[in-house]
This record gives sequence, structure tokens and C-alpha cells, in this order.
Amino acid sequence: MATGPDPAKTARGNLPPLSLHVPEPNFRPGDPVDYSFLDIPPPGLLPRPDETCPATETTPLCSGMVRVLGNDHRAVGPWDPKLDPETLRRMLRAMALTRAFDDRMYRGQRQGKTSFYMKCTGEEATSVASTFALAADDMVFPSYRQQGILIARGYPLTEMINQIYSNKADKLKGRQLPIMYSCREHNFFTISGNLATQYPQAVGWAMASAIKGDSRIATAWVGEGSSAEGDFHAAMTFAAVYNAPVVLNVVNNQWAISSFSGFAGAERSTFANRAVGYGIAGIRVDGNDALAVYAATRWAANRARANGGPTLIEHFTYRAEGHSTSDDPSAYRSAHEREEWPLGDPIMRLKRHLIELGEWSLEQQEAMDAELVDLVKAATKEAEKNGILGHGLHHPFHTMFEDVYKELPWHLEEQAEQAIRERQTKWPEWKPE
Repeated sequence: MATGPDPAKTARGNLPPLSLHVPEPNFRPGDPVDYSFLDIPPPGLLPRPDETCPATETTPLCSGMVRVLGNDHRAVGPWDPKLDPETLRRMLRAMALTRAFDDRMYRGQRQGKTSFYMKCTGEEATSVASTFALAADDMVFPSYRQQGILIARGYPLTEMINQIYSNKADKLKGRQLPIMYSCREHNFFTISGNLATQYPQAVGWAMASAIKGDSRIATAWVGEGSSAEGDFHAAMTFAAVYNAPVVLNVVNNQWAISSFSGFAGAERSTFANRAVGYGIAGIRVDGNDALAVYAATRWAANRARANGGPTLIEHFTYRAEGHSTSDDPSAYRSAHEREEWPLGDPIMRLKRHLIELGEWSLEQQEAMDAELVDLVKAATKEAEKNGILGHGLHHPFHTMFEDVYKELPWHLEEQAEQAIRERQTKWPEWKPE
């Protein structure tokens, strides 16, 4: 017998039934693409407040967009960092090297040399230009699409490839998914596959730096989809309450795997506007404009170092490739999105800016690109000497149980022996290392 409320007694006159809103992307596979609905302000429009200003003065920066490079490839406005040509060339080289590295590793995955890879094509400025704006000893807490940080800080490509191949020279001993690097020497915190965990870690590290009276700050990156995680909001609360010296980056590349940014809240407001709600400084920046990214990051880093508190930066960009080598973006988005993206390509824009300055040429670009392809190829061949996926060159099997305890407990030693016995039974030709 039914025990619920009587519908006749609970009806509320002529009120319409409730309906649930489900975000829907603007374009699906096969659709024509028209980005005219995006509000892209001209470069040089927004003011640059003092780095120690009250957070409320940055509110216009959260709904607008900081831009420096115009269609004429010139730098304009108060956010122009006025970098010297040599620095611009080094930044261009690091971005181009990141792309060349991605292309080579993508092919390596398709050739079966590794199980997985993630490219950052179209997003190079969000990591490389940001890194150029930081001090070398600032601690970075990256997500899984910031390989440009390590490249900009001079980490050896061969070491990165060893980790991707999980071979015998992998310093992480095969314990991490490919592309989840870690490097204490370059102040690069271990990448985690659990989304947004690096945000509270970065804020906690920054708080510790402040407690010690140090001068180092922390920075962290997440994709816009990860900003819907609870860790994002916990970090924002702690950063605001304790005025942590941290720069928090949201890379809004429009897509979180196959879910577009609306599922993380992009239909309602910008991601930078979340800073307003927490009472901290915020900046929305053209993520494909290397000069704007550099300027915004330098502003936020200087603010943190001057005890002005945290800053949230939204990098408005576009993920030109699939989410990973396991993803086919043609299944959920229009193939025309990439070519129609109104903010262009970050490497192309910086190249054209240098040419406009008379400090670069198409011939120099072609020569550099060829040099970088050879550089990555040489690093790959060197790493392959240490083994690739499935070729048996890896760390000794017993090492999976090591490096947690100073002395391995008896029960783990027992498990290690059992695992080795089972491995020998399954593969009699295998010999313990």
C-alpha cells in the first residue's frame, strides 16, 4: 500500500514543474563554428593596478581580459612587460621545444614505446611564460599538462623521456604514470593524477614559507574542470584566510576530457570571478598571449612576495589536441573549433611579435625548429638505450616495495618474496634482478 503524500493534497495551484538545466556546448561534431559570442576585448584596454592594491581593485580584471599583443603583432598597454629581445627569443625557444617534445612523444606512444601521453599544444604559454615570470627557486605544483615548466627550467629531456618510458633510468622507478614527473632540484612538486590535490598542497607550502619568514612563493595549476573539485575551494579558503603567498592558475582550455567548461561553471561567470567571492585578487588573461601571461604572473608573484596575498589567474586558452593519447576529440566537438579559435596560436603570435620588432625572421624560425627536432630526437635515442615499454629494461622488481620505510617490515618482505615467486612461475625464463 502506498505511504507517500497524496499528489492531490500537495499540488500547488498552477505552478509549472521544475526542470533541470544540463549545460550543452555551443558546437558538436559537424557543426559550423562561430565564436562571435565571445567577448574578446582589444589589447591594452584594462588598467594595471599597483601590485599591493586592495583585492577589490582587481574586480574588473576578473570579468575582462588582460591582453598585450594586438593583430598588428605589437605590444601595447600598461600590461606590456617590455621584455628585451633576448628574453623573448628564449621564451619562444622553450615554447617551440615543448611542442617538438610533445610531437615526438606522441609518435612514441603510437609506436608502442609508452602507454600514455598528454600534449599541451596551444597551451604552451600558460606554463612557459609563467615560468619565465617566476624565480627559479619558487615552488611549482603543476597539473599534468605543464611539461613546459620543466623544459623552461632546463630539466634534461632525456630524464623526462626515461620517466615516460618507465625504464631502468627512470628516477621515479616506474611508480608513476607516464608524464607525471617529479624533480626536487627544479622545485617541481610531484604531479598527481588525482585532480586539484596540488591546490591545497601549494597553499600549505606557501603558508609554511610565510611561517618560516622565507622569500619563496608557491604556484599551482589546474584545468578549469578541476576547479569544480572540493580541493579547489578548500585551497581558496585557506589562501584567503591566511593571506598565503601563492599564485593559483586555472587553465581554461574549454574542455575537460569530453565535458566542456560549462560543467565547471563557465556558463555563469568567468573562473577568475571566483576570486571576487573569496576576497582575493584575480586576473583573467589571454592564455595564448605569452606577454600577457608573463605580465599577469609577474604581477601576482610580486604581490605574493610583498605580502599582498594570493592571486587567482584564469588563462583563457584552447586545447588544440585531444585530452590524451586515449582520447578522440572528434567524437564530442567540432573539428573546426581549433582553426576558428579567435586567440590564435601562442608560438605563432610570439614569433610574429619578434619579427615585427626586427629581432627574428622566418628563416631563423625554420632553422630553430629543425634544430629542436634534432635535439629531441637525440634525447629520445639516448633514453631508449635504457629501455622502452615492454622491453624488460626496468628497475629490479623488488624496488616496488622499497623507499617507504628505512627498513622493510617483515610483512612487506614476505609479500615481495611471494610476488617474485609468482612472477617466476608465470615467466620461467625471467630471472630476478
